[in-house]
Amino acid sequence: QVQLVESGGGLVQVGDSLRLFCATSGHTFSNFHMGWFRQAPGKEREFVARISSGGTSTSYVDSVKGRFTVSRDNAKNTVYLQMNSLKPEDTAVYYCAASPYYYSTRGADYVYWGQGTQVTVSS
Repeated sequence: QVQLVESGGGLVQVGDSLRLFCATSGHTFSNFHMGWFRQAPGKEREFVARISSGGTSTSYVDSVKGRFTVSRDNAKNTVYLQMNSLKPEDTAVYYCAASPYYYSTRGADYVYWGQGTQVTVSS
């Protein structure tokens, strides 16, 4: 049974930083491409960042480029999302997801999902 558990969310002020964690189990983590997505109230889920299985490739949605960094530690079965210079528009539930097949920006290509962690940025 593949499980993904996010943590690290919280309530912060504009300009603050947060580091999200996604701990995984039940599979060979290094075989999976990983993605971060978010969903704000009343909005559709959107892609935030992705990292390839070996960690050599990453990409981001334009709105977070230069502020967010995705990384992974295959020895710890964990993927991270470092979020700096947070803005109110970053407020959302953040989800990590795993894909055994696709290094993708599309949520439909991810098979396994975590339960989400709330990030709230207050002005």
